Amino acid sequence: MKILALLALLFLLLLVPLARAQRTPDTAVTPTQGSAPHDKFLARIKQGPIGILFIGDSITQFWQNDSNKDTWDKFQPYHPANFGVSGEHTEHILWQITNGELDGINPNPKAVVLLIGTNNLGHCPDEKPEWTAAGITKIVGIIRQKLPDSKIVLMAIFPRAPYSGGQTAAAKVPQVNAIIKNLGDGQNIFYLDIGDKFLDPQGNVNYQLLGDGLHPTAKGYAVWYDAMWPILQPMLN
Repeated sequence: MKILALLALLFLLLLVPLARAQRTPDTAVTPTQGSAPHDKFLARIKQGPIGILFIGDSITQFWQNDSNKDTWDKFQPYHPANFGVSGEHTEHILWQITNGELDGINPNPKAVVLLIGTNNLGHCPDEKPEWTAAGITKIVGIIRQKLPDSKIVLMAIFPRAPYSGGQTAAAKVPQVNAIIKNLGDGQNIFYLDIGDKFLDPQGNVNYQLLGDGLHPTAKGYAVWYDAMWPILQPMLN
């Protein structure tokens, strides 16, 4: 029996890296947060027009926090909808947008702002930049398919402090961005990298703008708005 148990353990040890090697990074998985955000977003679609749609993780979600209200309110004339969920990976977004969160939005939003991928790098130590980029690429493709009249602002992943997910995660951010920047075509998809605006003169994270080394402060959201508005304004007017 001990021999069988040892053989079973050895099999499992061999199976884990094999499963990781066969992981499909652009496959949708059900969000671990449950159905509450999903149901909320579906209800928002039914409430009325959406002129600008934000899709992402906590960095997007927190834009509606009270501390950032002054900047968020600047979008109000354009009927914004915030579909950001804390902790989201690209796989979660894929599940959401293939399960109703882009359906029934008529007319299509004039603009969709997408920022996703940092949690893939920070939460999964074995994540390869190519995997994260593959997920983002598929998300962009589905948005184009389901919302053909919408322009997409594809945000480069923001810089992150080395301790926020480790040095490896921080180093992978520019590697992902180097891949996804090729998705921008200047007509329907507009790639925007504002990472340098969150850094100090020495090239390190500016904690006045990214308070915990990852999430923007109120000043950080104002920087994001100011950098993005020149691209957004022609789409919305």
